[in-house]
Amino acid sequence: MATTEKGILSRIYIVAVLLLLIAAGIVVSIINIQFVDGDKYRAKAEQRIFKNDTIPANRGNLYDSNGQLLATSISKYDIRFDAVAPNNKDFTEFIGPLCKALSEKFNYPKSYYDKKLRSARDNKSRYLLIATNLNYGDYMEIKSFPLFKKGPYRGGIIVEQRVVREHPLGKMAERIVGYDRPGSAPVGLEGAFAPFLRGSNGVRQKQKISQNQWKPISSANEIEPQDGYDVYTTIDVNMQDVAHHALLEQLEYFEAEHGTAVVMEVATGEIKALSNLGRGKSGKYYEKRNYAVWESHEPGSTFKLMSVVAALEDKVVDTSTVFDTKGGKITYYGDVVEDSKYGGYGKISVARAFEVSSNTALVQMVTDNYKGKEASARYVDRLYSMGLNKKLDLSITGEGVPMIPHPDDGNWSGTSLPWMAFGYGLSLTPLQTLTFYNAVANNGVMVKPRLIREVRSKDQLIEKYERSILNPSICSQETVDKVKVMMENVVKRGTADNLYSKSFSMAGKTGTCQTGYGANSTKKEYIASFAGYFPADEPKYSCIVVIHKPNKTKGYYGNIVAGPVFKKIAQKIYANNPMLDEVPMPQSAPQEVAKSQEAFYAQAQSTSNKIPNLKGMDAMDAVTLLENLGAQVILKGKGKVKEQSISVGTRVKANDKITLTLS
Repeated sequence: MATTEKGILSRIYIVAVLLLLIAAGIVVSIINIQFVDGDKYRAKAEQRIFKNDTIPANRGNLYDSNGQLLATSISKYDIRFDAVAPNNKDFTEFIGPLCKALSEKFNYPKSYYDKKLRSARDNKSRYLLIATNLNYGDYMEIKSFPLFKKGPYRGGIIVEQRVVREHPLGKMAERIVGYDRPGSAPVGLEGAFAPFLRGSNGVRQKQKISQNQWKPISSANEIEPQDGYDVYTTIDVNMQDVAHHALLEQLEYFEAEHGTAVVMEVATGEIKALSNLGRGKSGKYYEKRNYAVWESHEPGSTFKLMSVVAALEDKVVDTSTVFDTKGGKITYYGDVVEDSKYGGYGKISVARAFEVSSNTALVQMVTDNYKGKEASARYVDRLYSMGLNKKLDLSITGEGVPMIPHPDDGNWSGTSLPWMAFGYGLSLTPLQTLTFYNAVANNGVMVKPRLIREVRSKDQLIEKYERSILNPSICSQETVDKVKVMMENVVKRGTADNLYSKSFSMAGKTGTCQTGYGANSTKKEYIASFAGYFPADEPKYSCIVVIHKPNKTKGYYGNIVAGPVFKKIAQKIYANNPMLDEVPMPQSAPQEVAKSQEAFYAQAQSTSNKIPNLKGMDAMDAVTLLENLGAQVILKGKGKVKEQSISVGTRVKANDKITLTLS
């Protein structure tokens, strides 16, 4: 019996010791958690309940050269409701007025909101969506509604803000304006100037209120975001609009694959317009790629300017040097060089060959004077010395690499030199070609194309950008003067004589490049181009138009496809730019203006009190006519009359209102 009791006591002692050890372990663990690892576990707990959330900074605005918005950041707001936050007294007192205010604001029945908010209260919903995608004015209005104006803790209002990037121009200039998105390569101006535009993000705390739902809370540790700087570009919205629509109209008519048009200010290199349009699967055109900057291709006959400048500068020919076009065909190593005119041009000078774009004459100019590897190298080195083999180092990414072969290259062949002479077997981007033409217009000074003027923080100037010179002199002034005359004559009496206008002068060179090779001529496709500047005597702007793969049945030559776009751009810029109005008016112009005025007054006298046909009339002329009839005029847009709200022949009563929609 005693032995049994002794055994039981032993077991009790063992259990007691074990319990004591367990208790001691628990105490040690508590002490360890509380004092040793306390900070770590508290941090983990807070991570599950609280988190730091990024407050995106407002990107700076992107402006054109006249201060018009190209891109801006707009704050958008979502309003949610924490139905648990208000106390019973406040919820009961203000739920009715709140539902009435929401009903009047969003045009839903008051009963809809009453049921929605009360149901959220019953279900203890802490993240009920009330409204989304609000602008700042709507947000401030809702913030002042009954109950909500008590704030997040007593009123239950939860405000979530996000920043949306908007482009006021819409699809026009979409590619050059570009974007800067996480995970994507930077594109256009938005991407190029992102370091200025981005700003610095802020931080705020959010509290977890349910599964995957987080509510912003006030915190002394909140870091305010710093807005980005504003960037002022060189783009002129008005010129961009002109270039865009002139290019679009021609692409649609010729059913072309894609095209680009660029306008540059001669003296500064500022790019005033850059339009890139490609055809989508639907057949509609949009800003598909930045062809002007990215697409390096064979320039064709626009490269003849470079060949002529090289030959004149090396003094191997003069503008009066004569070449026999040999019936319009010359063979080099089994490949035929042909003129577009059947039978050729007979014996013509270098100047005339340039005007009519004779392949045979200008190929002989190069091959006869640069025979052999050493001489060929001298020709190519001359091209290199003018900077034609170098990228422009633009601020926007994606510039195509120029390719001009050299006799030292392994792929140099017997046809390399003759083909280079008229723009084949090498490649340049449209903007690289334009930069050379701009240098000729600028008396030999090659300036870097520029897209940025300055960076500002509100009214404070952060950084200003000036013109940058790539080559102080691509050639002598003597050579510049000679090729300027030749380019003006291209328009007056050469391949682009269809572009000639008495009202203002232009100079340039046509280009037609074949892109499809092989025996089957039905596979041939073309690139039509025109590069030049205006006015011819005192160049203010240079411009290039390149259109790829037009419908051959409608035309494919540079003067027919690309040239009219250049002319339309030049005409409209000329008409809208007061600085160009100083160009002397041709003698025939006053007569044309007088005839126009006579026609206007004749119509004014014949209309009596009936609405005339105003379509196509200048806005101010139309206004004068209608006001003389006693009507009140409302104008929409700029330019000439496109539509009129009252039909032709309607009798006008005093103070009748008529709306004129302008083009």
